[in-house]
Amino acid sequence: MRSREQLLSHLRSVSPVIAPSMLKCDFGNLHREFERLGAAGTEVVHLDVMDGHFVPNLSYGPMVIERMRQHSGAIFDAHLMISDPGRYLDEYVRVGCEAITIHLEAVPEPLGILRAIRERGLLAGLAVNPATGWAPAAPFVGEMDLFLVMSVQPGFGGQKFIPGVISTIREARLSAGAGLLISVDGGIGKSTIADCARAGCDLFVAGSSVFDEPCYSAAMAELRRLAMEARAAV
Repeated sequence: MRSREQLLSHLRSVSPVIAPSMLKCDFGNLHREFERLGAAGTEVVHLDVMDGHFVPNLSYGPMVIERMRQHSGAIFDAHLMISDPGRYLDEYVRVGCEAITIHLEAVPEPLGILRAIRERGLLAGLAVNPATGWAPAAPFVGEMDLFLVMSVQPGFGGQKFIPGVISTIREARLSAGAGLLISVDGGIGKSTIADCARAGCDLFVAGSSVFDEPCYSAAMAELRRLAMEARAAV
């Protein structure tokens, strides 16, 4: 297993990264889904964990992720949309997650959990909902490796992108500098990815824009091309 420093170095070297969100995959055929993602050169798999409490929906947890891990060597990024992430932290470590992201709205004082994630050699992520913005997360910039900006309301896939989050991405990049990995999740596709890339995003969580396409390789390559072109034009 790669160290936290190796994970950070690798992700920076391959940015911009398209991270397929498994919320949109065919759970009846996970083996085939991971074959297709592997063929597409997937670097990061985004795992949306929902508890039906912090968000009004249920998804999957460690048991399913443990089975997924058997089919992929990609970096597993667990996005914990749950009320008490600290209680379950070691379960997600055990099943092979290499990045764990918690929500500031669920844990207003996240310092202890962010440090606990890093102590286990994983990337520590902090996510914010669209209305939260960067300012409440800024005090913890030295304790996180990844800042995840939700560009839809968390809890359901297939929502439309909220343009106002572009300012959050831009503010985070200007405030935190190049060292912080910035991710965006929700409504990312051909019409929205360029604006996020120009604002300073490194990692783009994509659900429908990958899994609803006939060829995952072509879909991800096109998204990455658009992000690279937008970044180069800044």
